[in-house]
Amino acid sequence: MTTPRNAPDGVARGAEASPPDPARIPAVAAFRLPGAGSSRGVSAACVALMVFTWWLATDRGWVPALFLPAPEAVSRAFLEAWRGNIQGGQSLLVHLQWSAIRVFGAFALAVLTAVPVGIAMGVSRFARGIFDPPIEFYRPLPPLAYLPLVVIWLGIDEASKIVLIYLACFAPIALAAKAGVRSASIEQINAASSLGATRWQLIRHVIVPAALPDIMVGLRIAIGFGWTTLVAAEMVAATVGLGQMVLNASNFLRTDVVVMGILVIGLVAWTFDWLMRGIEARVVPWKGRS
Repeated sequence: MTTPRNAPDGVARGAEASPPDPARIPAVAAFRLPGAGSSRGVSAACVALMVFTWWLATDRGWVPALFLPAPEAVSRAFLEAWRGNIQGGQSLLVHLQWSAIRVFGAFALAVLTAVPVGIAMGVSRFARGIFDPPIEFYRPLPPLAYLPLVVIWLGIDEASKIVLIYLACFAPIALAAKAGVRSASIEQINAASSLGATRWQLIRHVIVPAALPDIMVGLRIAIGFGWTTLVAAEMVAATVGLGQMVLNASNFLRTDVVVMGILVIGLVAWTFDWLMRGIEARVVPWKGRS
């Protein structure tokens, strides 16, 4: 073997070039998407800043207590509600239990019905022609718009409250499942078909797994809509529930109880969303990695 003409001094002719030393190769930083990484520290700092601003504004009297009660007043309202000293002796735990039954019961019914409807809309134009118009029609309507009609149909019992929350959860789940069907690539469908898969096997083993990430996002959005609709649902002759507690407190200008109820609803919804994220990470671990 001959040495190139421009070989550096000290390299003997006829000798093979030695491989580069790995220690001298500059390290290449791993590629990361913009915004990747944990944001818990930023979130904790933001929440602490908000609480501090809230305390400072009320302590200095910048905002009247009627408009924004102090954190100490909200804490006292929480203890009073937990002990059952407000709302006719009903404790906060009882209000929370009734609200959770209504929201999660309606949410479970929505999951059992909306996911199959959404999958059917995605794979069948006949099903899409049947379900798409009514879903797209009522989806942008606020629950208070059709609340009187639901009361006329079902009365003022629990059925009207659950149906109202159910309708709020149904549309986002169905549309998410419908959109998720398109995540199945044509290569996957052709590969399964070439192996002799039937239509139902395609839906079960190819389309549904491909649609799971979008379905999980739809579930998280739907549960948020369910808690948003809770106050409207519990306006219908309810005597117990977080929404009813907030509405009744507003009639007596108990702003501390109103803020306390809002915080409880938000914390419960956030906790469930956090659990849904954990389930999503286990059910669809491939999401965002393709």
